[in-house]
Amino acid sequence: MARYKDYDYSQGKFIPIHFDRQILPGTFEYSLHYLIDNEIDLWIFDTRYRNDELGAPAYDPAILLKIILYAYSRGITSSRKIAQCCQENVIFMALSADTQPHFTTISEFISTSGKEIIHLFLEILLICDEMGLIGKEMFAVDGCKLPSNASKEWSGTKGDFQKKREKMEKAIRQIVERHREVDATEADRGVIEQEEQYVETLRGKVKKIKAWLRENEDKPGKSGKPIKSNITDNDSAKMKTSHGVIQGYDGVAVVDGKHQIIVHAEAFGAAQEHDLLIPMIEGTRENFETIGNKQDIFEKAKLTADSGFHTEANMKEVMEQ
Repeated sequence: MARYKDYDYSQGKFIPIHFDRQILPGTFEYSLHYLIDNEIDLWIFDTRYRNDELGAPAYDPAILLKIILYAYSRGITSSRKIAQCCQENVIFMALSADTQPHFTTISEFISTSGKEIIHLFLEILLICDEMGLIGKEMFAVDGCKLPSNASKEWSGTKGDFQKKREKMEKAIRQIVERHREVDATEADRGVIEQEEQYVETLRGKVKKIKAWLRENEDKPGKSGKPIKSNITDNDSAKMKTSHGVIQGYDGVAVVDGKHQIIVHAEAFGAAQEHDLLIPMIEGTRENFETIGNKQDIFEKAKLTADSGFHTEANMKEVMEQ
């Protein structure tokens, strides 16, 4: 009868780790590590900090960029999960030099780096262009619908919100009136307390709606009629997806055909893709002009897009260009 060596998954082992030896040549993390340290100028992040004389040292933006971009390449987008990986995963430890930034630091860096990310995107695009990774012969445009951190129930026009406010105020009046009638009786105090909490919740929502109505106007649609706004995130839109209706954005990218390099990307709060083709073409053209391509990038290149972008107006504009 065959005999095999014993093994036990429950055991542990202490291993000495040299972080620089974990980032192996030929891997994505090696390219990312090299580009950020040697090719990309991160001076734009220096203006975020005023701690050269006072205050605690900040995490180096290079470290934060490495772990965030590496996490994104592995499908990890949660700041808490990224922070956890920096404590448990050897590659994340190596890229971060085991500095273990807190998830709030990661989240704040991501949410406040919009201007810097545009600058870095153009730098990466320039590097890819200099390396011959962009063929400039064909570009493909496509998009996907992404949920925002906002509820679709808070969408509507000013008229819709006015009706919602009136309905909530009516419910508050009815509950308060019922309380007055039963206060002198031996009613269930637990029920009354629950209703009082519900009234407070409704009052908070009414206050939120009133504040929005004072400070905002309806968003005009193409036909001149108002389109739905969202109280929580007014840049987002309600849109249909294969998983139902969501409140979110249409994330659109233009990709070069040679090595699938993204040359332009943008998020739109638009339910339909019809009006997004021309802005994506213009954005791509501006990106290449910014990195030094003076000739119109679409003069010889082919452009392909799916039927979601097909309208008579788009075809006319494309043919004219």
